[in-house]
Amino acid sequence: MPSPFPGMDPYLEGPMWDDFHTSFIPLCKQAINRALPKPYRARIDAKINLVEVNTDEIKLIKPDVAVIRSPLAGDHSARPSSTATIEPVLLTLPLFEEVKEYRIEIIHNPDGALVAVLELLSPRNKAAGAGSLEYNLKRNAVIRQAVHLIEIDLLLGGRRLPMQEALPPADYYALVSRSDRRPKSDVYGWTLRDPLPRIPIPLLPGEPDISLDLAAVFKQTFDSGEYAVDLDYARPPGARIPELHRQWVADLAKSATLA
Repeated sequence: MPSPFPGMDPYLEGPMWDDFHTSFIPLCKQAINRALPKPYRARIDAKINLVEVNTDEIKLIKPDVAVIRSPLAGDHSARPSSTATIEPVLLTLPLFEEVKEYRIEIIHNPDGALVAVLELLSPRNKAAGAGSLEYNLKRNAVIRQAVHLIEIDLLLGGRRLPMQEALPPADYYALVSRSDRRPKSDVYGWTLRDPLPRIPIPLLPGEPDISLDLAAVFKQTFDSGEYAVDLDYARPPGARIPELHRQWVADLAKSATLA
């Protein structure tokens, strides 16, 4: 069953997002490779980051070493001691978990030179605090090189990535920052009611852009992932829907439950 929405499905924004994200990236890579001329190839670059776990999410972890009391040992608790006793202060150790992040890199063979980087933003990239700071540092590292940057934001929630000027009114965005035009960048915006667009992917100077059909990649990802089976359209979506779209979203979701 296809998504009831003509473009991005806001019901994916929630527990399903991580699965959608990791499914979308490989299919995006395939679509780019089909469009690239022979000297170029698209590859997935995976990085592992250590992220501090919120104390509410901490699970019981089995320690590597345990100290136990032997049943044969006598009870010395009552023995007098000349050692001073101090009271501890109960504090919490920071715990970290590994988070994998994926992006697409377009390289030029045979030298393997990096030409462009494509990022599909995650909720962590757009969250206040360490997540957005970490992503902005990574973003800055790319734009300081002679490398094109393409950012795709298919999330209604979270902070928009910073630009010098205000973004055009829209629900979703794609940014194409060409290395030879910085700091100027092309920003494409569309609404929840619009189909996902085609966006240009620039290559080396003098060579024409290729295009990435986001609608086609989304459909393939949604259908192959069978998300319609798991998404509960009878409940409100995980995304915070703008007021002008709320009734429209509710009507489409209702139609999906009756299908």
